[in-house]
Amino acid sequence: MTDYNLERLNFLVVDDNKHMRNLVKSILGALGVRTIMEAADGADALKELRHFAADIIILDWNMDPLDGLDLTRMIRQPNDSANPFVPIIMLTGHTEMKRVIEARDSGINEFLAKPVSAKRLYERIKSVIEKPRSFIEVKGMTAYFGPDRRRRPMPGYKGPERRKDEKGAVSDGPQEGDGGKMSQDDLDSMFDS
Repeated sequence: MTDYNLERLNFLVVDDNKHMRNLVKSILGALGVRTIMEAADGADALKELRHFAADIIILDWNMDPLDGLDLTRMIRQPNDSANPFVPIIMLTGHTEMKRVIEARDSGINEFLAKPVSAKRLYERIKSVIEKPRSFIEVKGMTAYFGPDRRRRPMPGYKGPERRKDEKGAVSDGPQEGDGGKMSQDDLDSMFDS
């Protein structure tokens, strides 16, 4: 199943559920990964990142005292983070459209729905290796630093910008209604280029 030798990559797995951490670590081990650190929440992950150079981070959404979104935002601070460019894969059961957009806007690279499979996790890892996205910095009220949220190149695009205006409204952008949970195939179509 693996095209890549992953043994030299360092992974950090962040999840408050010990069984989920063990499952993800087992999958990574089966994929050939040798160096895997773990953290039970975002605060523990920040401590780990002080002395561990993660090449890829896999994290959960809901954790206390620091959840996956806040951790991602902290990692993406270019002046305060050892590696604000590290690829981040969100692994969560929260797949409602509103939450997926919120996760994307926090700076994650890939989104994977629970329950996790080895195939899907490997596809996400392969995606961050094969299709690294350029990072952008947006200043102002809607400040953002992270992977370009536009997944598809639009050469020669002449239409209106689809960024939030000063009041926070999105013009011509995706509709954020909660719309129920999204399938992994729906998530893939949002995150694939």
